[in-house]
Formats: sequence, C-alpha cells, structure tokens
Amino acid sequence: MARKSLLLPAGENLFQRVKKQSLAAQQAGIELIKLSIGQPSGPAIEEACSATAIAVMSREENMHEYQDNDCPGVPNFAKRFVQAHVKTDLKLLDGTVEYLPIPGIKPMLHVLVEALGTWESGRTARVFTMTKPGYPTPADACKPIKGIKQVHLPMDPACGFLFNIHDAEIQALGELAEGDMIMLNFPHNPTGIVATDLFLPYLCAYCAKKGVRIFNDAAYSILSHTHNAATLTDVASRFPCLNWIEAFSASKAGNFTGWRVGAMVGSPEFIGDIKRIKGNTDSGFTAFSAAGILHLFENHRDKIEAVRELYDSRIKLVIRNLIDCGMRLAVEPEAGFFLLFNCPKKAFGQEINDAEQFNALMIQNTGIVGVPFGKWIRYAICAADVHALRDEIRRAFEKAEVSY
Repeated sequence: MARKSLLLPAGENLFQRVKKQSLAAQQAGIELIKLSIGQPSGPAIEEACSATAIAVMSREENMHEYQDNDCPGVPNFAKRFVQAHVKTDLKLLDGTVEYLPIPGIKPMLHVLVEALGTWESGRTARVFTMTKPGYPTPADACKPIKGIKQVHLPMDPACGFLFNIHDAEIQALGELAEGDMIMLNFPHNPTGIVATDLFLPYLCAYCAKKGVRIFNDAAYSILSHTHNAATLTDVASRFPCLNWIEAFSASKAGNFTGWRVGAMVGSPEFIGDIKRIKGNTDSGFTAFSAAGILHLFENHRDKIEAVRELYDSRIKLVIRNLIDCGMRLAVEPEAGFFLLFNCPKKAFGQEINDAEQFNALMIQNTGIVGVPFGKWIRYAICAADVHALRDEIRRAFEKAEVSY
C-alpha cells in the first residue's frame, strides 16, 4: 500500500505565502527589505552567552538533567524570572500563586487549552482569542482538542483594538461560563497595544464572578515603551477567586528566540492543571540556558533596556516616514517592535482589495515585505536596520503613491 498523509488537504498559511512571494521577487533580481520578520537579528546579548557558557561547563549533575516542571539547575528560576517582569513584590503573593518554568510560550498554548479538560470530561468549552487581527497560533492550538470551540474576540479599531466582554457579538454566543477561557496577548502582536490598570480589573472581576479562566501571553512585556502598561499578574492577584495564568518569555529581550526559556505564574489550580498535562508530555527546558537568561535579567537589565530603546527609536522613525508618504497608522504601538497600518484603498495606480494584495504589490515593485492581516498590514522593525535603510524605505512608499 502506498504511503499517504492522514491529514486533510490544507492551503498554504499566510507566512508561507509571504515567503513564496519574497523568494520569487529575489529570483527576479529585486532586493528585499524584510519588514516581515518578527525575530531580533544578530547574536544574543553577550552577558547571557558568557553566563551560559559557564553554566554549561558545570560539573553539577542537576545543570544537565531533565528539569521537568521545575529547575533544579537554577533554583527558584520561575519566580525570579517573573519578578523581573512585574511591579508587584512577589513575596507578597507567597502561598497564593504558583510558578512553572516553561520552554517558551508557543509550545504551551495547546497545553493551556488541554488543561480545560474537555477531552476527558466530555463537556464543551469556549476559548476566546485575540487573533483577529493577531498571530494565529492560539486559535490553531484549539483546533485538535475535543470539545473546544474557538472564538475570535471582537477587537474594535475604534477603541484602540481593545475588546468589550459585553460586546453584542460575544453575548450573541451566550454568557461566558465556568470552564471557558479568555486567551489574552498583551502586549499584542501585531498592534503593539498594552493592557492597563483600567482595562484589566474590569475583566478580572467579570471572569472571577463567572468562573472563566484568563491567560495572558506576555512575551513582549519586557519591551513596553510606556509606563501605563500593566501585567495580568499585577492585577489578577487582587481577585482571590480568579483562575488565571500569565506567561513570560526571554525570546524577544535580545534574540533569544532559539533559547526557549520562559516562566508562568498563576493561581495554584490552573498551574496544577498545566503541570499535569505538561508533565506527561514535556521534559522541561535546558537549565544552562535558564542560568544565562536569569543572569542577564537580574544583573544587566541595562542591556535589555538598550534593545527596547533601539526598537522604540525605530518605531518612531518608520511611523514618521510612512505617514509622510500617506500611510495611515491603525493604532499607536506601545510595546514590542511591530507597526500596524490600515491597508490603502489605492496603490501603484491600482484599486486595492485587501492587505495581501497590497503586500504582494509592494514586494513586486519595491522589495518591501510586510505581513498582511486582513484590512491591515504589519511591519516589523527588529531585524532590518531601518535607520540605515530610511531613504530606501521612504522611496518605496513614495513610489507606491498610496491613498485611502
């Protein structure tokens, strides 16, 4: 019998299409400016590398063994790593929260959904995600799990892409109930919006009352460009009945995307459910990488701040230049390294139907590569040196002659 895939046919995903268009342009001799890549460029920060090199040479067995749901190689890693991200003194939360070291956030998304237990209880649950616009992985994590219905939260551009839990679109699906989950992404990819101490308490109070779980992917929190940003940890701890988790990652602090080091904090019951699923399917991260990361976060915060300041200056430069060329910013980014613009109605003398068409035309005619999100186009400034490429980028958008 001939071998064959057991999966149903599926089309290319968005990022595969962008890569294919980019490759075709390169083969045609077009020099690309990749504003699509959401991965920091260059080597990891030297102080972290040096500390990791020392740790990897350690003769202590626990530095090299399975770390599982703990980190014996770097005692108390998770709590210390979380403390580097939040304003709250975590000593004040002793006995009310638990911590969990994780190998990055993305591999944990399906674990979070599995931890709702629908696959073993036979009940159903809804998972609400910030994915329209948004990075699709949280929604994709829901698809294979029995009993889960994924719902895109209605992110309103008129309200800065925040959502209202009482929005008619959500209420039409029925009241949120115990066992449902809201998967937040603050700071958000691709908008760069942050959660505040005005938005989160209202949501936490609602979910605590209803028995709805809250998760926040805070991968970009270390790159907040505003003092108004709040972490879920700083707010959720005020609601003793709330079931919640927040996850932090080292990936974006300075090209540590391949190191796969992070940590979770949250209510003991929710963390306990995660530990059960994760403990059966994962053996933990590498302790020596965690040692290098923690050394950086605890002793060389200025190096991370320098990365953040670089991204902030790049964001301001690109916004100023693209607006001068007629582009319209969808929302002011307050964290990370992404910019979201409204898709023009016309470019290169053509009517534009959506951002995917606009992105394809920009690649073909100028070499500028972005990532389309429906009615919006995202540009990333973490890989390309936009200061050095300022004139080339400006000429490209002038050539496009965009209008709305």
